[in-house]
Amino acid sequence: MQVLTNIVLIVQILSAVTMIGLVLIQHGKGADMGASFGSGASGSLFGATGSANFLSRSTAVCATLFMVSTLALAFMSAGARPQGGNTVLDRPAAAASAASAPAVPGAVIPGAAIPGAASAPAAPASPAR
Repeated sequence: MQVLTNIVLIVQILSAVTMIGLVLIQHGKGADMGASFGSGASGSLFGATGSANFLSRSTAVCATLFMVSTLALAFMSAGARPQGGNTVLDRPAAAASAASAPAVPGAVIPGAAIPGAASAPAAPASPAR
């Protein structure tokens, strides 16, 4: 199972890096906008549309491969978790409230010994009236 997870992770990283490279080397649609206003080569504002070139098709393939590998990793990690319930929602309410109680620095808990404090002499008894 670990070998399969590593293979899917390598495929995901390679497809992400390839997709980033392909997006960076593509020619933007807005680059020829100034020329398309005066040239009249196409009927649309942003140039000719319709046919996808090799770069856009390979970007789509890399994006699909990236999404499939991401979903595969998510399903594999969900299957690796124990079924006993390790989330906060699965714990009993008392244990969750005790575990999630915020620790305040310097707070004194009644009945607890204060670390580092020397034992103080008892206070003198108040005179009886």
